[in-house]
Amino acid sequence: MIALILLLGLAVGVLVGLLGIGGGLVLVPALVYLLHMDQHLAQGTSLLILLPPVGLGALLAYWKQGKVDLRAGLLSAAGILAGGYVGGLIAVPASSQHLRGIFGCFLILAAILLWKNAHDAAAAERVALESESRDAHH
Repeated sequence: MIALILLLGLAVGVLVGLLGIGGGLVLVPALVYLLHMDQHLAQGTSLLILLPPVGLGALLAYWKQGKVDLRAGLLSAAGILAGGYVGGLIAVPASSQHLRGIFGCFLILAAILLWKNAHDAAAAERVALESESRDAHH
């Protein structure tokens, strides 16, 4: 069990640093399905797990490269602090099934938006390549 938890943490850390995603996106479902936690327990545990390492681990690498907007980050963090508290007040009394449904809808919406963005970018790239090809022939 300890090895599984350590591997899970490592995998989440790599995804956070690589993709800039919130670790909870991977961590919460993993805690529910791999460790069989209740949704509430998984969400609360995820908050505890992610509090220090996400902010320090991946941030250090980005900070060294000058890829951090301090003002935007601090303002957003203030909003997240307040919003997280309000979200917690809403989530705690909700049923686990309801929370899983909301989480699933969020993941589906995120997937659709990411797919649409990738599809639109690929279409724009095709148009640009076709335009370059026509210009080269004229």
